[in-house]
Amino acid sequence: MDLEEIVVEAFEESIKVKEKFIKFYSKQIVDLSTEIVKRVKNGGGIFFMGNGGSAADAAHLSAELVGRFYINRTPIRSTSFSSNPSILTEIPNDFGFEYLFERQVEAHVRSQDVVIGISTSGKSINIIRALEKAKKLGALTVGFTGENGGNMNELCDVIFKVNSKKTPRIQETHILLGHILCQLIEYQLFGGEES
Repeated sequence: MDLEEIVVEAFEESIKVKEKFIKFYSKQIVDLSTEIVKRVKNGGGIFFMGNGGSAADAAHLSAELVGRFYINRTPIRSTSFSSNPSILTEIPNDFGFEYLFERQVEAHVRSQDVVIGISTSGKSINIIRALEKAKKLGALTVGFTGENGGNMNELCDVIFKVNSKKTPRIQETHILLGHILCQLIEYQLFGGEES
């Protein structure tokens, strides 16, 4: 296989995975965005968490809400639990890596909030523990994961499973899903006019 074939194959594979995903989840994405907007209007916030590449996605999506997506508007309350270097080193050092996100959920999350865990395997123990804690607190729990959902299936009120075994294809779909949710949330809260 030559290098150009690798490029074309990756793009075509990514497109196919996204086409399958949206045929299955388009209504669920809209329904989730509407529920998130309701919670934001009642003072709720949106909290993201992930490890590795998913940590970057968590930070990216939180920034879209606090900053702007398309519209110049007031910030939407959002935080990435994957972004504070002191917390990322202190909690694993003092308590253990599995407590990294659970401790932050306990500190910040209330019943009107939304907690979004991003894990391609669905088995990340720190994500699992945090979702368990968020559920006990009465928050809306959302999962972005891979094809079988792992342990996230039982813990998420809403779960999006990307039908692929390849981590890059799963992550590419997760960031598109996150972008679309940000767009829908912003549109419902502030209208459709771009500034």
